[in-house]
Amino acid sequence: MFKMTTDLSHAHCSPKGGADIGRRLARFLFWVGFSMLAGCASTSAPPSGLQAVSPFDLTRYQGQWYELGRLDNWFERGLTNVSANYSAQADGTVRVVNRGFDPSAGQWREAVGKALFTGPASTASLKVSFFGPFYGGYHVVALDADYRWALVVGSDRSYCWILARDKQLHPAQRDDITARAKAMGIDTSALIWVTHDRQDPTH
Repeated sequence: MFKMTTDLSHAHCSPKGGADIGRRLARFLFWVGFSMLAGCASTSAPPSGLQAVSPFDLTRYQGQWYELGRLDNWFERGLTNVSANYSAQADGTVRVVNRGFDPSAGQWREAVGKALFTGPASTASLKVSFFGPFYGGYHVVALDADYRWALVVGSDRSYCWILARDKQLHPAQRDDITARAKAMGIDTSALIWVTHDRQDPTH
């Protein structure tokens, strides 16, 4: 389920209040746009020619991850210090908490959603929702044996994320992951390397 932290009910009809409404509306459209965009694509399988990691252990995968690299997408555009936290729930779903810092607004953004396996839980192919019935593909197509880094794609190759347990990787390791992504047909020349220079107050 998508959780929106934006509240328009307390804005006032003053210049300052108008700016506040604008910022809150922008945040609302930001996350709604993410969910609607995600819902427009098939989520049941990875892009053609790619396979989700199997066997996969959610118990080992859950916890805190840092987004080190991504292909540009407008719903994350400009965000730095992006992280994701996954936690298994009793009903079989996965709670997802995404956070990132927006330098232009000078504040942290957060979205809370849920993920469902599209097949057996032993295969790392899921769909994620941050807003109502709209789901986006989340497919782990490469994973470190010790679950220290992961290469994730969406429902097509235009969505790609490199995640790690730490805020940075050894250059040789990063190059190896990038080479893997390139071999999968991902445009690695367009990868954005995410800055991690702030301490998230919730961590």
